Amino acid sequence: MASTAGTAHRRLRRSVAAIAASAATALVLAACAAGDTPEPGEAASYGEISVQYSWIKNEEFAGEYYAYDKGFYDEAGFDDVIGISGPDTGVAKLLSGTVQVALSDAASIGAAIAEQDAPLKIIGATFQKNPFTILSLKDGADIATPEDLIGKKIGVQDSNASVFAAILAANGISPDQVEVVPVDFDPTPLMNGDVDGFMAYLTNEALTVELAGYEITNLPYADNGVPYVAETYSVTEQYLAEHKDLLKAFLIAEIKGWTEVFQNDTETTVALIEKFYNQAAADNAEGLESVFGALDPVKTGKGLEAEKLLISTADTEANGLFTISDELKAQTVASLAAAGWDVTVDELFDTSIIDEIYAENPELKAYLP
Repeated sequence: MASTAGTAHRRLRRSVAAIAASAATALVLAACAAGDTPEPGEAASYGEISVQYSWIKNEEFAGEYYAYDKGFYDEAGFDDVIGISGPDTGVAKLLSGTVQVALSDAASIGAAIAEQDAPLKIIGATFQKNPFTILSLKDGADIATPEDLIGKKIGVQDSNASVFAAILAANGISPDQVEVVPVDFDPTPLMNGDVDGFMAYLTNEALTVELAGYEITNLPYADNGVPYVAETYSVTEQYLAEHKDLLKAFLIAEIKGWTEVFQNDTETTVALIEKFYNQAAADNAEGLESVFGALDPVKTGKGLEAEKLLISTADTEANGLFTISDELKAQTVASLAAAGWDVTVDELFDTSIIDEIYAENPELKAYLP
């Protein structure tokens, strides 16, 4: 999955400052389109909103597909929720008002705040653990600890260079102790032995290599000094201030959708994912399947199960989906600092809405079957 933190820099260095200058006007227009806060006893009507997805419409958005399929967006008061395929961090589109919500990541949002003073906030997070890993072959370099990186050739995508630097910094490894080899997201160089390790996603390339018949070793970032949230619900500060009720309704629909992911069997959810993927392929003028191929149900199922391990933790079991503990907020900020992005917890996060949702609807915490 070449998304989440992996696309942190692809669009970030576009002229964010220039975009921000026109954002206020665009957001006012978006506010008019979004509908008004209902009067007491009146059904909510929030109109239409646009949500930028971080990646193509695969298993990463299974919860959103259930929200459509089960009518959760409808009952929340939305005429339409337009999910826009990525890859895209959503930063530029949020600032221009093109979208109202982006499923982004802490690295993308944190970098925009630190480097451009972008007025953005993370209001919740699907992934409590980021999906990054250093992937290696068990009968090859077998990189099981950060110290195993020393002296090795590691394939790193240009867009992930800063995040790779973070795992070195977090573990006291000097950049000159590792040879970085530029690669794209195809793990063939690892399988061919051209690199010892490969910067990958637990939910994608690691599965690709394993399904190709290789025994693999993962060095997950989240467990080795670089824990931060990903697949974040991100908005502008202005939109957050002006549309609290709308965002609350949206997040409740999202909670219900992701609860369905945990309460349905994998086969049922994969079938739903295929439906939305195939529809996206049919709607895509450039041909989604010609670029990414037909959806592989086996890999999709394994990806879904891998995602659940990133989404569900002891904290979410206690506090509810999308919540972010104070400890994880601090860890996220520390991880970003290791990558060279200095932001404070208050600059990056505002989780008041998600906390309020669970205070008012404690039954929503029970997402596990």
